[in-house]
Amino acid sequence: MKPSASPLDASTAEEPDGDRETCSGTDPETGVLVLDRFLPYRLSVLSNTVSRSIARLYADRFGITIPEWRVLAILGDSGPRTSAEICGRTAMDKVQVSRAIQRLMSARLVSRRTDPADRRRATIAMTAKGAAVYREVVPLALSREAILLDGFTAEECRLLDRLLDRLADRAGALAGPDDGAGGGA
Repeated sequence: MKPSASPLDASTAEEPDGDRETCSGTDPETGVLVLDRFLPYRLSVLSNTVSRSIARLYADRFGITIPEWRVLAILGDSGPRTSAEICGRTAMDKVQVSRAIQRLMSARLVSRRTDPADRRRATIAMTAKGAAVYREVVPLALSREAILLDGFTAEECRLLDRLLDRLADRAGALAGPDDGAGGGA
């Protein structure tokens, strides 16, 4: 059996139309960076724009920030997690996650439980108050997602999902195994 190729192995990359230039952040004639076509920049701007749009729905009402919502979203989706696991799921850096957890603890939206077997390990969990906020924010966030995707066909949504998965896999391979630092382009 043939070993699986690395996500970065160009020989296995799918290029349906073979036209790599349309996906490039450079001017095809000069080779100069065109920022508005540079994928990392575009993804960063899009992520920030969408996050701010959703944040307007919960920031004033619940007094939480985007990083704090991301922590609550992970806990709501996956249950109690360590800070390191939250960093891994959100791609936020350790300082951002730590500050978000501290503010959420001060607001009594999450709690921290130290593992009695390993005092260096602590698990973060939503409190009842945090779960109530989560349950109120989720429908608001989902409504923004629906508005964002309005006009896309079901097939286009499936294609977008597959393309985002491929980009995430390739980005993960580029970042390496222990790169939990978030950031933008």
